Amino acid sequence: MGETADSKKHDDHKEKEKKHEKEEKHQGEDRDKEDKGEKEEKKKKKKDKDCKDKEDKEDGGKDEEKNPEDKKTPEKLRAKLQNIESKIQALTQKKEEVLKLLDEVEKAAVKPSG
Repeated sequence: MGETADSKKHDDHKEKEKKHEKEEKHQGEDRDKEDKGEKEEKKKKKKDKDCKDKEDKEDGGKDEEKNPEDKKTPEKLRAKLQNIESKIQALTQKKEEVLKLLDEVEKAAVKPSG
């Protein structure tokens, strides 16, 4: 009887190994599919970029060329300043939200241990 129990254990061990190998193979296939998908995306993006570059060259460059005199006009400078101010306000608001969350997390961490 001891031999049959040992052989069953041996068979169980073989089955587990086979299942494990199948799982590893399946995971490897998934990784291959993901890698292939990423490569295809990169190729597509590169192709789109190449086509865009060709179109720009055909159009004679960028549609909107920068004029050095634009930097001296008060209207353009005020518009730039207003744009910067709005970005600063948005960032300040985000900073305040993060600080509040940090404060709450720190308070919650102190209560259980203290």
